Amino acid sequence: MTGIEFLGWAGFGILVAAWIPQTLDTLKAGKTEMNIAFIIMYFSSSLLLTIYSVITGDTVFTALNALLTFGSGINMYYKLFPRKRL
Repeated sequence: MTGIEFLGWAGFGILVAAWIPQTLDTLKAGKTEMNIAFIIMYFSSSLLLTIYSVITGDTVFTALNALLTFGSGINMYYKLFPRKRL
């Protein structure tokens, strides 16, 4: 692994780690208070960047954006379909 690649993977780890608490809170609560416009834009941009990264063959950004798309997709799902309380 080169020094440049290490920087990419380090950034990957920090950014994914930043999303973990929010996603866990969303899963526990079954809803999110995040702004829907932010969620939609983040999901869309991560999805497009995943596609771009696959096409360009960038492993770090493919993995990063795929995970961020998944995480923001969870938040979008619970924003649009909050769990009903019993």
